[in-house]
Amino acid sequence: MRHSTKALIIKGNSVLLTKNEDEQGAFYIFPGGGQEDGETMHEACIRECMEETGLTVKPGELLYVREYIGKNHEYAAFDAHVHQIESYFQCSVTGEAKEPVLLDANQTGIEWLPIKELHQYRIYPKALIRVIQETDKNAVYLGDVN
Repeated sequence: MRHSTKALIIKGNSVLLTKNEDEQGAFYIFPGGGQEDGETMHEACIRECMEETGLTVKPGELLYVREYIGKNHEYAAFDAHVHQIESYFQCSVTGEAKEPVLLDANQTGIEWLPIKELHQYRIYPKALIRVIQETDKNAVYLGDVN
């Protein structure tokens, strides 16, 4: 099992996501990644955001927890072995944008996407679209969703 910290960075009416490409085209995910030994969740979030977006962030409130058990979802053919817990923190940008340090394998960049239009994009996890658009503060544990 793996633990990952993710950043929810909202500016105005847009949210920052990493843009990625696969054989189906563009898809978007929230900046963040795996927590390393000895690293707090906030430290992992700060490091991952710097690597993937070039931004210095300050993690705040824990908003959502998502569980992903690969064998239960549409990509089970290649990630059935994956079991990941993701903690989503509300983050504010505190430092100037630099070039991302270490892009993920499929990452091609970052984009600010309009919150009202998120349903028009291939975003993972899809379940976060609704809770972000509705600013649902009651939905902390999202369950095993994709």
